[in-house]
Amino acid sequence: MLNVLQLIPSLDRSGAEKQMVLLAKGLPRDRFRVEVAALTRLGPLEAEIHEAGIPLTSIGKRMKLDPLALARLTRFLKVKRFDVVQTWIFAANTYGRIAARGAGVPVVVTAEMAVDLWKGRGQLNIDRRLAHWTDRVVGNSQAVVEFYRKAGIPENRLAMIPSGIADEEPPAVDPAAVRAELGIAGDAPLVLFAGRLAPQKGVADLIAAHDLLHYGMPELRTLIVGDGPLRSQLEEMVHSYRHDHAIRFLGHRNDVPRLLAAADLLVLPSLYEGLPNVVLEAMRFAKPVVATAAPGTTEVVEHGRTGLLVPPSDPPALAQAIRTVLRDPELGRRLGAEGRARVDAEFRADTMIARFAALYEQLAKAKGLSA
Repeated sequence: MLNVLQLIPSLDRSGAEKQMVLLAKGLPRDRFRVEVAALTRLGPLEAEIHEAGIPLTSIGKRMKLDPLALARLTRFLKVKRFDVVQTWIFAANTYGRIAARGAGVPVVVTAEMAVDLWKGRGQLNIDRRLAHWTDRVVGNSQAVVEFYRKAGIPENRLAMIPSGIADEEPPAVDPAAVRAELGIAGDAPLVLFAGRLAPQKGVADLIAAHDLLHYGMPELRTLIVGDGPLRSQLEEMVHSYRHDHAIRFLGHRNDVPRLLAAADLLVLPSLYEGLPNVVLEAMRFAKPVVATAAPGTTEVVEHGRTGLLVPPSDPPALAQAIRTVLRDPELGRRLGAEGRARVDAEFRADTMIARFAALYEQLAKAKGLSA
């Protein structure tokens, strides 16, 4: 049996964190002993970890450069004697690989979940150097793998395991009742965005698209679920358009599946992605998706079949695609049904878990460890 640690900065309800929880909960207990550690802080997904009976540790990193946290993490790894450490997201990828090296962890796997165009020369140099202490850098889409290949990660260290989605059925909801709870007319067309309010997500383009649609569809309502550094700036933008009544910021919510089930479509206007979790969730719920043709997104959304794609940073094209779906309910149903079929066939959580399990065992065997 292999001792496995999943290390991630926090347990926020975001895409990488959800994938980590799925993996930690799903790894077969007759082959793996699993623990989770949060480098910086815990979060709303903590409850799922506890309910699954998985040991959880908070390392307590407080600063960007925190040598005391690195020392605590290294001691933790030494005491626990993990066979495999998997790291997620840049901070945990950096601290985790350095600590694993210092603790003598046999197998180190790093998950990369996006085409990280935000990374500058310094971050990419760290990634390249730490790749030599990493057995596999796993991208969740071909676009992510290609990005890191071009960034200089050695070919023999790269692998691709697509994200997966659990077999969760949409909650039974009355869409009109959900709208009423939010002060929205029961028959109003409803668009949903769910994600971090950061430059990557292109939310300003969605607000601009809503403004373009407003004059022909004054009844349209848009829900923006999530939080992030751009929230106040985006709220000011909505106020300047005088759409405070039509575009609602809901912050973090624990009932995103319920809101998604009640909405008419999901919109994801990102500039870049990895393999967007929220799109997989929408497709699993047979909801039509309008998204930008961003790296990563195009590997799950096929234009005209499982959703509609538009160029990034093009609010008029985004507005036109939203209008097309809202004005043609039959098209929306067809896109939703095709999306559900594709997710069920190609992006199942159990497939993702099985591939990581096989990778751990393969790498452990190569290091002389018995599973």
